[in-house]
Amino acid sequence: MAKTNEIITKKFEFDMNENNILKIGMAQISPVWLDKEKTIEKIKLVIIEAGEKKCELIIFGEGLLPGYPFWVSLTNGSAFDSTIQKEIHAHYIRNSIQIEAGELSEICELAKKYNMAIYLGIIERAKDRGGHSLYCSLVYINAKGKIESVHRKLQPTYEERLVWAAGDGNGLQVHNLKQFCVGGLNCWENWMPLSRTALYGLGENLHIAVWPGSDYNTTDITRFIARESRSFVISVSSLMKVEDFPNNTPHLKTILKKAPTVLANGGSCIAGPDGEWIVEPIIGKEGLIVKELDFNRVLEERQNFDPVGHYSRPDITKLTVNRERQSIVNIVDNLKSDNEVDYIQ
Repeated sequence: MAKTNEIITKKFEFDMNENNILKIGMAQISPVWLDKEKTIEKIKLVIIEAGEKKCELIIFGEGLLPGYPFWVSLTNGSAFDSTIQKEIHAHYIRNSIQIEAGELSEICELAKKYNMAIYLGIIERAKDRGGHSLYCSLVYINAKGKIESVHRKLQPTYEERLVWAAGDGNGLQVHNLKQFCVGGLNCWENWMPLSRTALYGLGENLHIAVWPGSDYNTTDITRFIARESRSFVISVSSLMKVEDFPNNTPHLKTILKKAPTVLANGGSCIAGPDGEWIVEPIIGKEGLIVKELDFNRVLEERQNFDPVGHYSRPDITKLTVNRERQSIVNIVDNLKSDNEVDYIQ
């Protein structure tokens, strides 16, 4: 009987240890710029590679599908009523993603096949906002292949405001993944203390920060958030070089006149709950970076500081979050509008 109990105890300890460990993949890749079909094919290949390596979560950079609007800074993007800006923008819209049309279905199927969750940065052509404006969105697909949240970037940064609309709080959500509670933000949203706090308050202990690609962005903030939240923080960036612009890009010669050789150098990295590096920023290397994270490290670091738990004072300061999905139309009849969204399950 004692031997049986010993076997059961050891099995329990093994199961607990296995549940503590999460194998993640950081996909530091370039898009096939502004070509959604070819970029989707590239994303699928990386997902398959991650699946074969038994990753349980894979993360892609900000707006990877179909790409970041680099042209704006290179072609006088603020010029009003510019034919150049209109034609490139129309090309961008045509290659952006409408989730309701099933354009992520093949990626969802791969998530289900490999029992792997996915964070994917997309440029979303939001049907519930009329279908003609673009949002920088971070999509979470669970291991069953279901889209659980779509976070539209709350405030596009500087020149991004010329091409992206401002999002809403609907996507400020977290998701359980083994013992982890994972949430994510786009690029400079990670500098917004109240947006971070919203996720902390929902129980986040694995924070995903996605970027268009630069160690300039990821080097300081990754460790800062980890130390502030006592969570793991994964920053994933894309890559972009001059040769990544396809030949069919509208006004390509104009874009390339002022384009540097490297527009996005990566900088993907991981910091632990103590704020120390697990993976230092990786520069210029394209591919899948795989690492295992131990949840117990979160519990250890929360012993002396927990920003929304024992070290908080909700009787003095408290955050209110509006997670209503914003739309110009509020349908009050019983008929389902073509613009009503049903991709969240």
